[in-house]
Amino acid sequence: MRLIFLTLLTMTAFAANSILNRMAVDSSAIDPASFAMLRVASGAVMLSGLTLARRKTLPLRVPGRLKGAVSLVTYMVGFSAAYLTLDAGLGALVLFGVVQISIFGLAAVRGAPPSARQVLGAGIAFAGLAWVLWPAGAVRVDPVGVLCMVLAGAGWAYYTLAGRSEPDALAGTAANFCVAVPLVALAYAVFPAEPVLTGDGVMLAVLSGAVTSGLGYALWYAVVPRFSPSMAAIVQLLVPVIAMAAGVILLGEYASVRLILGAVLVLGGIALAVRRPARTAGVN
Repeated sequence: MRLIFLTLLTMTAFAANSILNRMAVDSSAIDPASFAMLRVASGAVMLSGLTLARRKTLPLRVPGRLKGAVSLVTYMVGFSAAYLTLDAGLGALVLFGVVQISIFGLAAVRGAPPSARQVLGAGIAFAGLAWVLWPAGAVRVDPVGVLCMVLAGAGWAYYTLAGRSEPDALAGTAANFCVAVPLVALAYAVFPAEPVLTGDGVMLAVLSGAVTSGLGYALWYAVVPRFSPSMAAIVQLLVPVIAMAAGVILLGEYASVRLILGAVLVLGGIALAVRRPARTAGVN
């Protein structure tokens, strides 16, 4: 039960993080570059402070740290940039589709391929997600936005798998964020953009970085070693369902039959994937 609670808490943080990003960037309260920079910097400050308060040093120079930080930057920059041109629903489909395929593929290469039941469950869950999120009417697909989201999905997939070998979730996440700060700055120095900063945009970016990203990612690194790589991919399909439920409960959005049935498909697919096969009694 503790693992279930922590997983739901983590997925809720991820859903809130997505909402904060769209609220800030879609409303033009802040530009994607400034949002990503403030997000990673505030996350680094929060996590470093918590790590040092425990009288622990930051593991900045351990093997694989740069790869983890680069994958984190790829996700953050790609995610923020993609939502400039992509519909929210289509962007979520691209992101979670790439995450599923990437983690399944990397796990198979590393000798831990998903089971047939996990593939079937993931397929059912993703079909339910696609049914709910696919944009109605004519779909405008921007290839640059899609490419940014594909890179974001691949970056997050690698970051997720890297967390399975992180010995200290909080310290490791803090180190990743600290190394990511200059990398994000370098990325936007190469591709400069006109900055847009408002008080609301800065507040949303800091909240996203310090709480829903920083603490949420540290919690994810704490629970992800308890899952197989394939299950780590599948449980993340809960994120858009939680985001949709939050929209209904907190924002008064309409809970259509399509939304409800799609959510049931997602939850049913995840339940099928996580269900342990029944033990067969031995014959004496």
